[in-house]
Amino acid sequence: MNESGRELPSRASVVIIGGGAMGVSSAYALAAAGVRDVVLLDKGPLGSGSTSKAAGGVRAQFSDRVNIELAVRSLETFDAFAERFGQEIDLHKPGYLFLLDTPAAVAEFEKNVAIQNDLGVPSRMISLREAAELSPLIDTEGLLGAAYSPTDGHCTPESVVLGYAGAARRLGARLLPNCAATGVETVDGRVTAVLTEGGRIETDTVVCAAGAWSAPVGAWVGVDLPVTPLRRQVLVTEPVPDLPPTAFTIDFGTTFYFHREGPGLLLGMSDPDETPGFKLDRSDAWLPRLGEAMARRAPALMETGIATGWAGLYEVTPDHNALIGVAPGVDRFIYATGFSGHGFLMSPAVGEVVRDLYLGREPFVDVSGFDARRFALAGARPELNIV
Repeated sequence: MNESGRELPSRASVVIIGGGAMGVSSAYALAAAGVRDVVLLDKGPLGSGSTSKAAGGVRAQFSDRVNIELAVRSLETFDAFAERFGQEIDLHKPGYLFLLDTPAAVAEFEKNVAIQNDLGVPSRMISLREAAELSPLIDTEGLLGAAYSPTDGHCTPESVVLGYAGAARRLGARLLPNCAATGVETVDGRVTAVLTEGGRIETDTVVCAAGAWSAPVGAWVGVDLPVTPLRRQVLVTEPVPDLPPTAFTIDFGTTFYFHREGPGLLLGMSDPDETPGFKLDRSDAWLPRLGEAMARRAPALMETGIATGWAGLYEVTPDHNALIGVAPGVDRFIYATGFSGHGFLMSPAVGEVVRDLYLGREPFVDVSGFDARRFALAGARPELNIV
């Protein structure tokens, strides 16, 4: 029996480790495909890890073709989410606006926009005047260009988890929050069981969707999943009077970003001095750099007070691209992790990919380039549009 008092199943067709957006999306996709006895484990409440700390951005403006395809498929699901799953996710689509201040960044985004357009994304390079109309709080001084896509936006990650979890349960999946996995048993290179705080579950397949906590899960079966936890902090301002409609704005050179959140703004920025680790406390060390970026790019925000904030974890890989695949050397260990900050927004599509990997079917997109062994084989494929 697990901590919540529910009976632990003695057997499962597949055990998913991780109850964030990636895990619940995979559980739903498997159950919807008719897979019986799907079990999902999470050491805390569903979605309480990185998903609940995400900024909620959903976009298809990436540099890697596979990331664009995963994002496009996911955006289609977010668009239809309320209708399909009976769960409102507070989806807003003001578009994503990337502000560019170097010739190299402009050239790179021109190239990316061409790839995105080829895959059906309506992104485009725009003038600084149009950028200022889309994001009235910005100062365009020093900018050389901008890229925008009107179909990008943001929604509420916890609501997406709720929608998937409810749908998965209705289809017979067993979702067990507050029941940590503690190990995976293998015999002769085959998965035979998952060990949990509440007992042992026999299974021949494990899906690792543990996000920043994936490396130790991989180590249980001798699979190297090079995922590093890295703290990222987010702030929400006090209400901004007469706040105009605003695109999700990213100052690409500094990574400073903001989008509307209720009557105020949610804002954040990466901290190059941040060191790896499972740090979830808030720190003020990054605030001077944030203030500097804000003073230059959105000076109107300097007088706005901060109402709240939080810290979460990015699950970072060496090339900022995901790890998706079926591990060799151990029978039936599937992984979908290491999304380096864009896991939530890709979770609908990746759930479908996990389903197909489980069923031995060809996924809708070729994810072979995301094999975790690529670093040993010097085949890294860097994703450049990381914030």
